[in-house]
Amino acid sequence: MITTAPLSSVATAATNINASKPVKNHWLAHLLLEFSNTPVGTQLTRTQRKGPLSVQKAFYPEGRDCAHIYLLHPPAGIVSGDELRISVAVKEDAHLLFTTPGAGRFYRARTNLDIGDTKQAQITQLTLEANAKCENFPQETIVYEGADGFNTVDIKLTSSSVYLGWDITCLGLPDSDVPFVDGKYCQLNRLYCDDILIYHDRIALSPANQLLTHPAGLANNSVFATFLAYAPQVLKQPQQRAELVALLRDTVTEQNAQSLISISDIDGLLVIRYLGAHAQQCKQLFISLWEVLRPLLVDKTAIQPRIWHT
Repeated sequence: MITTAPLSSVATAATNINASKPVKNHWLAHLLLEFSNTPVGTQLTRTQRKGPLSVQKAFYPEGRDCAHIYLLHPPAGIVSGDELRISVAVKEDAHLLFTTPGAGRFYRARTNLDIGDTKQAQITQLTLEANAKCENFPQETIVYEGADGFNTVDIKLTSSSVYLGWDITCLGLPDSDVPFVDGKYCQLNRLYCDDILIYHDRIALSPANQLLTHPAGLANNSVFATFLAYAPQVLKQPQQRAELVALLRDTVTEQNAQSLISISDIDGLLVIRYLGAHAQQCKQLFISLWEVLRPLLVDKTAIQPRIWHT
């Protein structure tokens, strides 16, 4: 004879079993995009995705030779245990402008975790082939108080590629009287040309160091940003680069922003830095510098993505 346990005892046993299992309340997302130069212009020719990362379609506000793409992340932020990986390949002679519809967010890390790690990560890799052009302009990243974030961008290009890209980081919500004090955040940027590492920049903020307050660190500023411009074939001569740096500095002076912006030529890589308190101010300054750089490096006037105005 087969006997069965009462339904109530079965339910209790199932509850106990489920309670002993870790709760996997996090996203491991991956998005791969490939852009190719075709007879009808730059096209999105390959997409592979897993999790809540996607794009809708390519937009062409300035002609078919330059595709504008908006990265979509419906959760609108990264929490503990999340890992977002974004891989973008720009094939030979293709031209991509890559941006986001809104700010990225690293939320406060959870402390009562069963997943064993409070880390929140976004890892982006951009690969450019010969004569490819990539303009990577995400909107600002907000790092909430108590976050445990890691954000890295790797750019791999050739000596005939052109790259223009920025990242803007906002720490805490100072306007809401919620400064970034006890959180952790690491930003890593690397740029390779013909497989040679030519730029490596890392900042790691935590209560264990004084980078938030030290004069040689952020000096109590809540917004820091970097704008990179690299075009080895276009900016060959040191004198040519010196003239361009002078032009960019004149643009900064015209906007009375000399105390906020620094511009350096590091062996042909133009490194533009902002340190201040306002993300929108930073973005407008970077756009004004992009308006100078783009005609020279990409041979196009600067047309802002429509999504920036919505």
